[in-house]
Amino acid sequence: MSSQAGLYLGLMSGTSLDGVDAVLARFPSPTQVEVLAHCHQPFPTELRSELLALNSVGDNEAHRMALAANGVARSYAAVAAEALQGIAEPVTALGAHGQTIRHQPLAFDGCGYSLQLLNGSLLAELSGIDVICDFRNRDLAAGGQGAPLVPAFHRALFGRTDADVAVLNIGGFSNLSLLVAAGQTTGFDCGPGNCLMDLWIAEQRGLAYDADGAWAASGVVLPGLLKAMLAEPWFALPPPRSTGRDLFSLDWLLGHVRGHAANARAEDVQATLLELTVETIAPHVGSPIELLVCGGGALNGQLMRRLQARLPASQVLSTAARGLPPMQVEAAAFAWLAQRFVQREPGNLEAVTGARGPRMLGALYPH
Repeated sequence: MSSQAGLYLGLMSGTSLDGVDAVLARFPSPTQVEVLAHCHQPFPTELRSELLALNSVGDNEAHRMALAANGVARSYAAVAAEALQGIAEPVTALGAHGQTIRHQPLAFDGCGYSLQLLNGSLLAELSGIDVICDFRNRDLAAGGQGAPLVPAFHRALFGRTDADVAVLNIGGFSNLSLLVAAGQTTGFDCGPGNCLMDLWIAEQRGLAYDADGAWAASGVVLPGLLKAMLAEPWFALPPPRSTGRDLFSLDWLLGHVRGHAANARAEDVQATLLELTVETIAPHVGSPIELLVCGGGALNGQLMRRLQARLPASQVLSTAARGLPPMQVEAAAFAWLAQRFVQREPGNLEAVTGARGPRMLGALYPH
């Protein structure tokens, strides 16, 4: 079986920490994806709590990180097994993102770092499939940010020659791909997507997320708090840029609330956090014919309504309207990146990450 026609399994767990998505796909052509299976499994509660804790400085980190990487591999193997139930055809390779716990692309002279926890050897042992992971480090070594990595896939799948299109992934953080009809592709992180809203509703109501944005919709935006948060210097950085929980943490959020909304209703803070997500995206979108939204944010009705209101010149749609459901896009992207590795093709876009040129991404752990 050729690598072009083979099956590829993509595994993705994002900064929202809601669990692992698996997509089993083949790619009939460079611009087509055929999804054979998709499934999702949440992280075990203890592992999720540890992964969240490892985003901050703590005791005995090296030991805890190693154990957590094993836990991520076991969770990935479990969801891979579910996705492959009833599949007789062999899988060429498995592309696995790993769980980001730190992202510091500008931390050192010429090359920062980005840590995705995953024991690739253990995942290969448990799954019986060649594992390709560690996708960010080659781009970082070439002077890039190591993120975002999905714009190349967005271009392949959603790009048009007759109109500009934008693709917006809203997970824990939001990243935007601008797909110009003439062929240029740019992309970058916009800022917090769901992460601050999730942290606040967990802090105030003990819930994992704000279903459909209903709690945010019940509040009103606090202009002073929104202005203070938008003054964060990171938002003024030009692309290429990327970020994570290192900066936009619970401490960051609570500091702003204490300083600018100490007596506010909790739902008004939530409404303001949703508006922060909108206001850090909308100025960068321009006027494409479509803004295609994927990730968990596409399921937040209030967020989608606010984006449409701020971008009246564009049609704000879920990627489902263009053939790929929003919760499948990122996992499918890592299946695609695994195929790129197998074919010895570059997976990054230097205009997106700032790398010195195209690079083949990933490291192989044979089964």
